[in-house]
Amino acid sequence: MTLLIGSLQLGLIYSLLALGVYVTFRILNTPDLTADGSFVLGMAVCAAMTTAGHPYLGIVLAIVAGALAGSVTGLFQTALGIHPILSGILTMSGLYSVNLLILGNRSNLSLIGVDTAFSIAQLLLPSLSKQAVLLLVSLAFCIVFSIILIWLMNTHLGLCVRATGNNPHMVSASSIDVSRTKVTALAIANGFVALSGAVLAQYQGYADISSGTGIITIGLASVIIGEVFFGRKSVTIGLLGAVFGGVLYRLIVALALQNDIFPAYMLKLVSAMIVVLALSIPRCKSAMAYYKIRKEAMADAQAQ
Repeated sequence: MTLLIGSLQLGLIYSLLALGVYVTFRILNTPDLTADGSFVLGMAVCAAMTTAGHPYLGIVLAIVAGALAGSVTGLFQTALGIHPILSGILTMSGLYSVNLLILGNRSNLSLIGVDTAFSIAQLLLPSLSKQAVLLLVSLAFCIVFSIILIWLMNTHLGLCVRATGNNPHMVSASSIDVSRTKVTALAIANGFVALSGAVLAQYQGYADISSGTGIITIGLASVIIGEVFFGRKSVTIGLLGAVFGGVLYRLIVALALQNDIFPAYMLKLVSAMIVVLALSIPRCKSAMAYYKIRKEAMADAQAQ
């Protein structure tokens, strides 16, 4: 039961990351590697502000900082014409130094003994156990910001982002500023990634400079797993699927580690394997359908 609750808590927090990755990976249709840096940026900003006695302001500023990081990547792509993948790598590399600066030139910053959103909720809800409060706060963050993003993607701005990802040339001919739309979408996406890092920092009680290593893999795994179960029927369904995928991903990883199927240091490899398996499912389905049609055709030919 403890394993299940802990996995749900982390899954709900990482689902915020999955929402951000979904915006760039599926809606904008642009590969973005800024997430590894913006995730830690959110942790660092939130941790610094939380230790200063402003846990909620820290979360807000973390979102703003992540949005600024995404905007830089967007400007690299649009204003300077740098390839999207290289743009993300450049921003991610630069953020490593920025994150160290925010953390006070140290690799980690502890939040033990400092008021956080989780500890404050525990004081407001003394009748609930600590695990229940952690789950409730994580769920609240997930629900509120999922609703905000779903609403945003159905506004005029969201429709412009969706159209840009689908066909930028057509959007440009419709008098929509493609460059501005891309920068805005990357800002929104990395704002959610940074939010995930900020909430995780308060949840686990520290911010670490290495926490963002391979974080994009977790986001992709969550998105792909969600699509396996929910499909790609609409953006709203896709975003809900990303949330579900984030939770299910943590459950899969927890079960794999708990049952000694993989040692703890194999976590990144497990994540990569999950992504590969999830991405290969559509290809396997297509291959099976092809061989089924081929077999039926051969059977009809032999019958004639």
